[in-house]
Amino acid sequence: MQVTQTQIENGLTQLGVKAGMMLEVHCSLSSFGYIEGGALTIINAIKSIVGTEGAIVMPSFKDSPEYPLTEADKKLGLTLKIKILKDDDERSGMGIVSDTFRKMPDVITGEGHFRVSAWGKDAEKHAADWFNHLIACDGYALLLGVDIYRMSTMHYVEDCLPEEIKKKFRPSEQALKIYPETEWFIEAWSPQAKPWYVIQQQAYEKGYIKDIVIGKSKCMLVQVKSTIGLYKQALQNNPFELYGLT
Repeated sequence: MQVTQTQIENGLTQLGVKAGMMLEVHCSLSSFGYIEGGALTIINAIKSIVGTEGAIVMPSFKDSPEYPLTEADKKLGLTLKIKILKDDDERSGMGIVSDTFRKMPDVITGEGHFRVSAWGKDAEKHAADWFNHLIACDGYALLLGVDIYRMSTMHYVEDCLPEEIKKKFRPSEQALKIYPETEWFIEAWSPQAKPWYVIQQQAYEKGYIKDIVIGKSKCMLVQVKSTIGLYKQALQNNPFELYGLT
């Protein structure tokens, strides 16, 4: 199946994307099938709808794709291993759409490990303030072929996560000696429960998420502040149940 820019624009418009929207965008290019023009077609389709009075903000985190875990890693209890990239590394774990967007001449990229890249209205402010400005302005997340587990703004309420749960993710000192924090991001726990899917279902039920299929890709438009508000409330009221620890 070949998907064109016009088909993407029509689908996104039907989904509810409008001129002037601020969008946190995450995308799996391969989820669409074959797209004429590749990543640029996706980016240009979104630009054409939101216009310069809107904004596109994508994560440009300096993270590699996940590395496969060795048997030695598993003995250390590791569940996740990601290399921290250099500023000028071409490819990242954010995907080809994000990597293409970051390198475009009219896009501004911020600083730090968890930097973001932005285009459109308030691009400099978005780039300097991660996703905080988008949240404050009641922006939306556009999830193209991915789900809530790629939505970076969910992390912005995890200061409410109890320390007892945070500790579960922390690797041992032995693991950190092998994979120093300046070079690697590693975790030592993966909950059997999928807490963000609970929040995603609640958001659907409350009408905070709409979806449509474009090509072969399930695309979701998410009200960011309302959805992360559900997560914050759950972390404050029943975090251990949410993470399957009761």
